[in-house]
Amino acid sequence: MALSDELEFGHDDRRQIYAYVERHGAIEPDEVRRTLRIDPGGFRHHVAILRRDGRLTEDDGRLRVAVDAGVEEEHRGDGVEFSIRPARHEDLAGIVGAIRQVAEDGRYIVAESVADEVDHQDALLRHNELESRMFFVATVEREVVGWVHLHAPELKKLSHTAELTVGVLEEYRGHGIGSHLLERGLAWAASNGYEKVYQSVPSTNEDAIAFLEGHGWETEAVRENHYRIDDEYVDEVMMAVTL
Repeated sequence: MALSDELEFGHDDRRQIYAYVERHGAIEPDEVRRTLRIDPGGFRHHVAILRRDGRLTEDDGRLRVAVDAGVEEEHRGDGVEFSIRPARHEDLAGIVGAIRQVAEDGRYIVAESVADEVDHQDALLRHNELESRMFFVATVEREVVGWVHLHAPELKKLSHTAELTVGVLEEYRGHGIGSHLLERGLAWAASNGYEKVYQSVPSTNEDAIAFLEGHGWETEAVRENHYRIDDEYVDEVMMAVTL
């Protein structure tokens, strides 16, 4: 354990509790206590301090990492009612399914890797000494139909930047859902001190490029033949927006 970690949390048991919850997404307190072998009185004390300090929250009997990401917003676009809200651990399967659907034609490679990562880790949100990861979802009748994801490594030289992916199921496009997701994600990034948001897409994903350009994104660079999709070499388009 690094001394800086203990100083940040004030106690090693507190650091371990936070790390365990952060790694598992949403978990019952008794499971955390039993696994970490912390006495009940001490565990309750540490959880109370973590909640007081805004690191953890308890909802539906489960501990979660506390993220200040705003409230649920209701929208209506061209006859479709949808909500935009911070993702919860229970959305994991819906998010992974939506990403895989959007990326199934091989034109959204970064998003596909995001789905693989969160599915493997079984946790959506991250906020530790190595990285920050945030999701917002769009839902229609409580079903996930779109997402925006931001990921930032906690490296000083890159701490002003975050990578973003955004997507909407094909049958729900054309209702402004993607625009609202993008706006929510960029607003969160700006309020958390990020100055630049970026993402990369294959040049064959013309819809994604046009969507981002329509929202003020610019192409910073093109890497020729960076991807191989269906045995054909495809350029990578590196895009970004300054907040």
